[in-house]
Amino acid sequence: MEIRIERAKTLKPKPDQNHLGFGKYYTDHMFEIDWDKDQGGWHDARIIPYAPLQIDPATMVLHYAQETFEGLKAYRNPQGEVQLFRPEMNARRMQNSNKRLCMPYLSEEDFVEAVSKLVEVEQDWIPTAPETSLYIRPFMFASEPGVGVHPAVSYKFIIILTPVGNYYPEGVAPVKIWIEDEYVRAVKGGTGFTKCGGNYAGSLKAQEKAEEHGYTQVLWLDGNEKKYVEEVGSMNIMFLINDTVVTAPTEGTVLPGVTRDSMLTILRDWGYNVEERKLPVTELMEAARTGALKEAWGTGTAAVISPVGELYFKGEECVINDFKTGPLTQKLYDTLTGIQWGRLPDKFGWIKVLK
Repeated sequence: MEIRIERAKTLKPKPDQNHLGFGKYYTDHMFEIDWDKDQGGWHDARIIPYAPLQIDPATMVLHYAQETFEGLKAYRNPQGEVQLFRPEMNARRMQNSNKRLCMPYLSEEDFVEAVSKLVEVEQDWIPTAPETSLYIRPFMFASEPGVGVHPAVSYKFIIILTPVGNYYPEGVAPVKIWIEDEYVRAVKGGTGFTKCGGNYAGSLKAQEKAEEHGYTQVLWLDGNEKKYVEEVGSMNIMFLINDTVVTAPTEGTVLPGVTRDSMLTILRDWGYNVEERKLPVTELMEAARTGALKEAWGTGTAAVISPVGELYFKGEECVINDFKTGPLTQKLYDTLTGIQWGRLPDKFGWIKVLK
């Protein structure tokens, strides 16, 4: 893919690496490419100065929500090299999201090239303070102006970058989880497995309710029976029940997380029993009551791991591991971040070092 580069004439000051927060600052440049049916598909790949978008009020994404996105990170390893973590998985997942929403998609090769080139241009923005990285947000939306329900004939694919610290201000510390039994996130045949904005917009009502009761995140049940545990609002979730790690299967209603897949691979490599199965919420709460639930943690690119210290379901509160980060949760976090930041060897071939 031929990428035109237009450098910004004025560069932004870099933020304090020790107070980055998450998604508050944006780099000097962004990647952009257009897709138009009457022009034969993708054209005009460019890296340009970061700037507001100009769109028509009738732009179809604003009315019919044809939109998808991804999230991954770039890291600076101890040798000063820039590296990405499994970007090809994000490329494939975005392809699947776009297929479901009747949108065109970049090839895996072009997706990874676009990400790599933009990160190379903006590598001075990659923070080096502990637990920091450069978050990469590729997204795509229907750019055709028109009021009529049909797949658009034009789209924009854009990548923006933001230097980040911990997703949660408290860092890797246990959170309280509200198990939602009124609203649902996804049903079979829907868009639960995609990364589309509508999934997240539909989750906000339950998130608001959970926060009103003092809980950080929502744990969703299946949309058909409200019986089986699926995922947390912004993460997949795993449970150590006795000596077995249990997590929901990715069968169309659960996002196939890159961090999820990585942790399952590591756990199996360590010899843990791992079950990807439907877990009834009644079984989960019984395990929490009896102490069989040893640890629980959420997994995702933004937070990496978020230990769960308490579950709430229908008036019952169950504390997990004395509201402390468990040893397996900590070991997983240390191992995965060690690979991502280049502090540990990458025996799985997950790291792409940029030239």
